[in-house]
Amino acid sequence: MKLLILQEKLKEGLGIVERVSPKSPSLTILNNILLKTEKNFLNLSTTDLELAIKWWSLAKIEREGQIAVPARLFSTLVNCLPNKQILLEEKGLSLAIECENYRTVLKGLNPEDFPIIPQISGGDSILVDSRSFCQSLNLVVDIPAISSAKPEISGVYLVFQKDSIKMVATDSFRLGEKTFYLPPTSLSKEYTLILPQKAAREIINIFGEKEGELRVYFSPNQILFELPMEETAHPQIQLISRLIEGEYPNYEEILPKKFETQVVFQRNEFLNQIKSASLFSGKINEVKLKIDPKSEKVEIFSQNPDLGEYHSYLVGKGKGKELEISFNHRFLVDGLLDIKSPEVVFELTGPEGPAVFKPMGDQSYIYVVMPIKAG
Repeated sequence: MKLLILQEKLKEGLGIVERVSPKSPSLTILNNILLKTEKNFLNLSTTDLELAIKWWSLAKIEREGQIAVPARLFSTLVNCLPNKQILLEEKGLSLAIECENYRTVLKGLNPEDFPIIPQISGGDSILVDSRSFCQSLNLVVDIPAISSAKPEISGVYLVFQKDSIKMVATDSFRLGEKTFYLPPTSLSKEYTLILPQKAAREIINIFGEKEGELRVYFSPNQILFELPMEETAHPQIQLISRLIEGEYPNYEEILPKKFETQVVFQRNEFLNQIKSASLFSGKINEVKLKIDPKSEKVEIFSQNPDLGEYHSYLVGKGKGKELEISFNHRFLVDGLLDIKSPEVVFELTGPEGPAVFKPMGDQSYIYVVMPIKAG
């Protein structure tokens, strides 16, 4: 293998693919990046056996070939080079790197030992706007709980339909559901899958600021997200992830169908008061709310025997029954941070039932949180 590529371009690709190169003492090949030439392209690949990323760039290929080199070392070295053309030449199991006044030889590994990254092609696929899709996914990505007893809730549940994608996540104490609307697609059927949380985070990190459309390919055990190059239909980035096996809980059963109390309040004011109350909460992060729809007032209270107590109130338009209820302040804050509308609708089903946050005027997102039961 022998090729020329700009330092800036190679640096960009390494910054993307090295994200999933693990530090594995038992399987050292996973600590490496596979460099491979494909006609007029340089391809970089990394994998942790659950998640893989592939990146391509046009390059001047003088001789085809491939080699695996240590990911962290190679990336750090390239970052130190000037923004000039880099000559990469594979010599046996070493990679010679030349750039202006820099000359380096990096010891590599046999590329044949690098894990085979599965190919997903054919079958159903859909196009989604990259930035909008990632913004929607970001609303639920932090909710899943890593659970060996319930591996199904360790990821984000995705339901692909002809005109929408439902994104759902829960940790048993709270749940977020975002509906991402699409132009009508040609999907032959509905696809349901559980995407690992790590994969969801990398999709947001890698594609969240990219312009253009992502193509999503489906297979029984894996999913592929692909972003094409601007100047050609050739892929620029591919992310391939294994899916979590199992059946996702029937979450729709716990979504409240009616409420006893509803209040509409200013999102920023409520968020600031909950944050203030959290400073005085005890070991279980408890913050108490007393909601009186008639007086249109929500009282907020917390206390800590070592620090003191906090008391405040805010005004909100309400209807329904008077109610006292306690929540983990962290769950309230997380839900409010994901809502961007100036006003928030807060619906409660009772002192021990689930409560719901909704952005005012937006039915595409709901956040359900369970209260702390009085004990």
